[in-house]
Amino acid sequence: MSGSLISAVSWVKRGVALQNPSKYVLDDQELERVSALARIELEDAQVELKRAHNAAKSMGKSDIDREDGDSDVDVEVMEGDRDGDEGDWVDEDENAMDVDPEAAPPNPNSDSKTTTSKDDDLSQYNLDDYDDDTPGDNISHFSNINNIAVYKNNDEDPYITLKDDEDDIEAERSELEVLPSDNLLVVAKTEDEISQLEIYVYEESEANLYVHHDLMLPNFPLCLEWLDFPPASSSSSTMNNDPSNLGFGNYIAVGTLDPEIEIWSLDVVEAMYPNSVLGRPDKTKAHIPVPLGTGKKKKKKTKSRQTEKAYHVDAVLGLSWNKKQRNLLASASADKTVKLWDLSRDPTITGGEGGALRSFDVHKDKVQAVQWNEKDPAVLLTGSYDRTVRTFDSRAPEGGVGAFLGSDVEALRWDPWNESGFYVSLENGLVLNFDARTLPSSSNFDQPSPARFTLQAHDGAASALDVNPHIKGCIVTGGSDKLVKVWNIEQNEGGKNNVSLVQSRDLGVGKVFSTSFSPDSPLTVAAGGSKAKLQIWDVASNAGARKAFGGKLREAGKVLSERSAEEARGGVVGLVSDGEESDGEDGEDE
Repeated sequence: MSGSLISAVSWVKRGVALQNPSKYVLDDQELERVSALARIELEDAQVELKRAHNAAKSMGKSDIDREDGDSDVDVEVMEGDRDGDEGDWVDEDENAMDVDPEAAPPNPNSDSKTTTSKDDDLSQYNLDDYDDDTPGDNISHFSNINNIAVYKNNDEDPYITLKDDEDDIEAERSELEVLPSDNLLVVAKTEDEISQLEIYVYEESEANLYVHHDLMLPNFPLCLEWLDFPPASSSSSTMNNDPSNLGFGNYIAVGTLDPEIEIWSLDVVEAMYPNSVLGRPDKTKAHIPVPLGTGKKKKKKTKSRQTEKAYHVDAVLGLSWNKKQRNLLASASADKTVKLWDLSRDPTITGGEGGALRSFDVHKDKVQAVQWNEKDPAVLLTGSYDRTVRTFDSRAPEGGVGAFLGSDVEALRWDPWNESGFYVSLENGLVLNFDARTLPSSSNFDQPSPARFTLQAHDGAASALDVNPHIKGCIVTGGSDKLVKVWNIEQNEGGKNNVSLVQSRDLGVGKVFSTSFSPDSPLTVAAGGSKAKLQIWDVASNAGARKAFGGKLREAGKVLSERSAEEARGGVVGLVSDGEESDGEDGEDE
């Protein structure tokens, strides 16, 4: 993958975010919560290091790549005694810390006839004992953190002499304010090998987009899912404390290359640690390579990690929150499993109670995508690199149905206008539409299943897909050909589907990895890709799009905002230089 890219984009509906976000507070309660979440990882760190070393030795990797004459160098040399004698180390650069004697101030207490040595000058710092550790001390990321005095504000801190000015406080408060008419967009971004969540504010009326705040991530982000259910391990300082909105919040779940799922509050700025981390119990097995064969150097590949029911052991590729049963979150992983999580259970509880609620082994390869059916909240739809898509009742997964597709799944979506219909986009550029009621049982995949219609959407992988929640028969796709396309699907009197390309555009985001319709504006699309740029596209700024969807918009009771082409900046917010725009007249009748 490229060093700089946007891998996922997620909208937040207007009016959900707190108008005045709070700042992260590391008080005693928060410190205790963070320590409880982190302690699991820290306690296993030494065990994991030892097991990783043993596994590396068994795979023939214990020796460092040898140069001529360095035949006996072992990895263990790099793990030298941390408490070793400082005298064993010599600074070969004699001039590294030379001090100009003329610049050194005279010592009034010294004998003028005696030359003061460097050791005497530095004796007050007690450098000889600087690296001595007290026996029995535990090394931790949070060592001595309890000794740090915590003040509610800068006015109470005696070491801060320049107190906060009320005007500055009000200016900062105004700068962080999120109006009820604003949308938030959460962007999973990696740039210069640093991964983070960037939270944007989109002011549609002003066609203005800017970064509000960001959150650091531990690894490369792969997927995002917005949810409003407060996870059990959240502290009171990081939850939405609006008394009129108890039991709700504004959160984003993040899947990364790590096996864990992090859940962050979007109403807290400068946060240091997520509100909840799912899948952390016994991380040791998740990160230890399993040797293949005899362990000789010529065999460096590893076996698939042994799956666990309580947590993932490989990257989390897809997430889906259940909007009807709000405490449920489903995850898809490279470990070939789909897992069901109960957000009301505290993940720090050991003994299995803090792990996944259910685990489903319905695929034979990496599971790329998962989504709940909003019309039937017990039903899941999953797609995999085993080139199949499956749908099943989470209460009885053995009775599911599915289809063999002939290519790896990139993305999938239920059709919000048809309880049993769904779309799937594939690595070969195809987008297919299925009716789950006509699919064979999961055990009968001898040949590809017939789709209701097939669309050759892109040259290369159709890596992004979304279905419009406002307009029936409107979908958006994005591909490795760098194009974002909006399609219109209409059904004729004979029940046959007519699919036409309404608009196609290069938004300047590079290869497209994510496209998503706005939850508030019927024809507004967000897109991100390999150039690490977020673009907002107002499709309705094109006359052809307004004509194609005008009837459907009126039928749905939706009204488009009237803005001139100049005000809309050509329909794209954030685009530096407009790419070529083409109005698609081609239709496909399948």
